[in-house]
Amino acid sequence: MYGKVYLVGAGPGDLKLITVKGLECVQEADVIAYDRLVNKELLKYAKPGAELIYCGKEPGRHHFIQEEIHALLVEKAKEGKVVTRLKGGDPFVFGRGAEEALVLRQEQIPYEVVPGITAGIAAPAYAGISVTHREMASSFAIITGHGRDSKGQDTIQWEHIATGIDTLAFYMGVGNLRYISEQLIKHGRPATTPVAIIEKGTTAEQRTIVSTLECIADEAVEQNIKNPAMVLIGEVASLHETLAWVEEEQQYVSHSVY
Repeated sequence: MYGKVYLVGAGPGDLKLITVKGLECVQEADVIAYDRLVNKELLKYAKPGAELIYCGKEPGRHHFIQEEIHALLVEKAKEGKVVTRLKGGDPFVFGRGAEEALVLRQEQIPYEVVPGITAGIAAPAYAGISVTHREMASSFAIITGHGRDSKGQDTIQWEHIATGIDTLAFYMGVGNLRYISEQLIKHGRPATTPVAIIEKGTTAEQRTIVSTLECIADEAVEQNIKNPAMVLIGEVASLHETLAWVEEEQQYVSHSVY
């Protein structure tokens, strides 16, 4: 008899942002296959004897290719084990969860999808930025940020998102930031539009910079911004200046120590 696979979103980084159901899946699993951006503290909740398998993929260094992950999930489930596939953020938001679900369906293996909090909402919230706002933004989109036209990977409809959506959240966009900015300006987004980059959002190492669309690429280089980072474009990015509660909390803790 086959086991079962849970495709679980671990949330954006903060240990406590996993859902109750997601944590239950971690606790009950015989096998946990986890990604690079998962908070490793979650693995401490695994039951004794659970098999922990790192499936992380880093830029330029793929520990597991996707097909190997598919094979792993199928193999362990066919052994009758409960498998938790633990992914950063949400498994169906740039997490390739649907690809894994399709393989499981083809193999007739039972599975469940457990949604997680995605970084496109959580990282801005921890930076004091509301992705929607009654006076600033009534629409919001999440977009992959690594497609390049020179490599034939750019499928973004820039002419529509540049002026048709108020708040844009780009995932994996730091290395492609200049191209993103140029395309948005080219297609009608004002060069003065506020932009925030939240590095390592919701973690103790969170850092936020705010600039304008025409200057953000240079600013990111000057500030040595690295992935994982969320790029948020829109008027709401200006809210960071007044609602940056994480930074205020960190300053309070720092002052309290001394």
